[in-house]
Amino acid sequence: MSEQGYRIERDSLGEVKVPADALYGAQTQRAVENFPVSGLRFPRQFIRALGMIKGVAAAVNQDLGLMEPDMAAAIQEAAKEVEEGQWEDQFPIDIFQTGSGTSTNMNANEVIATLASRKLGRKVHPNDHVNMSQSSNDVIPTAIHVSAYLSVEETLLPALAHLKETIDKKAAETDHVVKTGRTHLMDAMPVRMSQEMSGWSSQIAHGMDRVRAVLPRLALLAQGGTAVGTGINAHPEFGRRFAAKMAERTGLPFETSPNYFESLSSQDTAVELSGQLKVIAASLMKIANDLRWMNSGPIAGLAEIALPALQPGSSIMPGKINPVIPEAVTMVCAQVFGNDVSITVGGQAGNFQLNVMLPVIAHNLLESIKILGNVSRILADKAIAGFTVNEERIASFVDRNPILVTALNPVIGYELGAKIAKRAYAEGRTVKEVALEMTDLTPEELDEILDPRKLTEGGIHKA
Repeated sequence: MSEQGYRIERDSLGEVKVPADALYGAQTQRAVENFPVSGLRFPRQFIRALGMIKGVAAAVNQDLGLMEPDMAAAIQEAAKEVEEGQWEDQFPIDIFQTGSGTSTNMNANEVIATLASRKLGRKVHPNDHVNMSQSSNDVIPTAIHVSAYLSVEETLLPALAHLKETIDKKAAETDHVVKTGRTHLMDAMPVRMSQEMSGWSSQIAHGMDRVRAVLPRLALLAQGGTAVGTGINAHPEFGRRFAAKMAERTGLPFETSPNYFESLSSQDTAVELSGQLKVIAASLMKIANDLRWMNSGPIAGLAEIALPALQPGSSIMPGKINPVIPEAVTMVCAQVFGNDVSITVGGQAGNFQLNVMLPVIAHNLLESIKILGNVSRILADKAIAGFTVNEERIASFVDRNPILVTALNPVIGYELGAKIAKRAYAEGRTVKEVALEMTDLTPEELDEILDPRKLTEGGIHKA
């Protein structure tokens, strides 16, 4: 900041030099100077939620007769601009700041107050007006719930639904493919490729159910609890009316929390949601690794499928193509696992009446929702939808699989079956060929018993 590039602002601690063109004031500038930690900022969804909160609060304050209509209108108009992302550069504070998120709440108050003052033609105060009936201690927890709910509904659940639909479509296309099943990465009884993929689809469906199960608690808002949960300086009706108006604004079933003391002092719902995101990440990592194994090769690996060739795979080995999309998925999953640890540690930091790790909880939770949603669409569109199946190679594996002898167990017993399997493997022959020599079964009987397609029946039970 050059000497000509600043203005003097004042707060309860004294004078502060603020960039001349900044919409924010002294408290935001102090936070910028105090926390040059990471360069990480609150994500767009969180600032969007803050704008919503400030606009709805002004409307409720007007309805309760606490704020003049023209001032409420100016604040709502300014808050709408923040909600829409018009002033992202005016939110410069690092995630690693005061644990209540007070700095970011005041950042929003100051920006909106400046914009509203310009619209109204008279002073709008960041604390007395924009923050009326509120505290950072209920605003930030409310913003976490609102932004997370919106992100789940708008980003994550639609992406997971798209992934499931893509898996189901590919499964239908490959239902005729019978492949070698594997347990412990070792050859096992055959399965249809569609059955294998149905497991993936079920994982995603259950992940969506798990996230939806959290939503009723995510819909409970802390707004109205103010400083410590007692609602000091807020109208007794403020919290209930705020939640109702937020529900009307978003179309989501928000309600006021039945216990503000819990909502201010704990982040159990954020921890719960993060845990369900971790389960989804574990599912996606399993699916991605299955794809990597199936795609391995093309000569020395399984080479059951070929993923779409998206980019050259090596700076030194010409012609090499790598499974880049599944690899990206696994890295996203690792990030979500790490975020969950941070959120869990943050969740236990509720000292008496306030949780003091709110910013890092907000950042990590919203990041997990965003990257899981984005990578789910990428996995669907750039890996699963376009992979091709090497049916000839798969069929050759099935025909030479000595574990097929398992189907003979009820007829010839386990001990003889083990001998047939061992000999078939040692001699590089099929189970049928060896069984013809070591049992009294006819070729027709063996064809019937060892039919790979028939061996795949069952395993899926519809309610």
